[in-house]
Amino acid sequence: MKARDDKPRRFGPKRSNTGRPDFKKPGIDRSGFKRSGFKRSDARRAPDRDDFAHRRDLARVAGMNAVRALFAHAPERVERLFFARGAKESATGYCRVLAKARKIFREVPDEDLARIAGTPMHGGIVAVARPKPLGAFDPEEAARRADAAPLLPILHGIGNPHNLGAIARTAAFFGLPRLVLTDHPAQAGLSDAALRVAEGGFEVLDVFRATDLAAALARLKAGYRVLGAAPGRGVWPERIARDRPIALLLGNEETGLDAATLALCDEAVTIPGGRSVQSLNVSVAAGILLFAFTPTAKSR
Repeated sequence: MKARDDKPRRFGPKRSNTGRPDFKKPGIDRSGFKRSGFKRSDARRAPDRDDFAHRRDLARVAGMNAVRALFAHAPERVERLFFARGAKESATGYCRVLAKARKIFREVPDEDLARIAGTPMHGGIVAVARPKPLGAFDPEEAARRADAAPLLPILHGIGNPHNLGAIARTAAFFGLPRLVLTDHPAQAGLSDAALRVAEGGFEVLDVFRATDLAAALARLKAGYRVLGAAPGRGVWPERIARDRPIALLLGNEETGLDAATLALCDEAVTIPGGRSVQSLNVSVAAGILLFAFTPTAKSR
């Protein structure tokens, strides 16, 4: 029979040779929630990276502005929240929301946060959330309600997610309520990169997907003047009549709007410039045109 071990048993985290707690063991973290007013039991242990970082059905929303807008407009979509030490104070309110919903939140080292976000440009905080649903665009309904959205941007083949995010941010900045994406094969969607660059813009916009652009534009003309952006081939913005709401069609970064698509528009609009550079980046051009056609521009 073995002799009874009368040594005092140690409780709590196993200590390393240095005498410090071994925080590398599962279940032990450095979250500091207890010092922030949270019980350590409130912070659920983060799953392995493969559990969420590669799931195609979840979006990674990075950056404080984007996360703030997400919690302001759709907190129920948030499944997890991760943040760096420097963002802990700003994240406290969001942690309380998730604690009530029994969802995951945790402070993590910078290198882990970059891995979770999929980019080092995460702004210190990342929310993993269910994607914002896109509505089906009904051009007839949009035409009937044109006065509620007197400037309607329609993106046809904007393939770079950074450009898409920048346009959404600009549209939200000018207070536009809606954004339409077509079914052009090159058209980018609401990817992680687009969400990050938009800085929360997508959360304040109703985003729609339009199919059959030709039919949609024909029906939209019942309530809108449809303009197609075309470098060097159109009318200057100040010469466009403002007697009706405006739908502004913007094309692919490389090819723009083809002749057949421009023919579907009431007019082509162009931004006057010098001859040294042929055209502007599409997100920059969108910003100039949205500013020019925002209804408040008439009073400036």
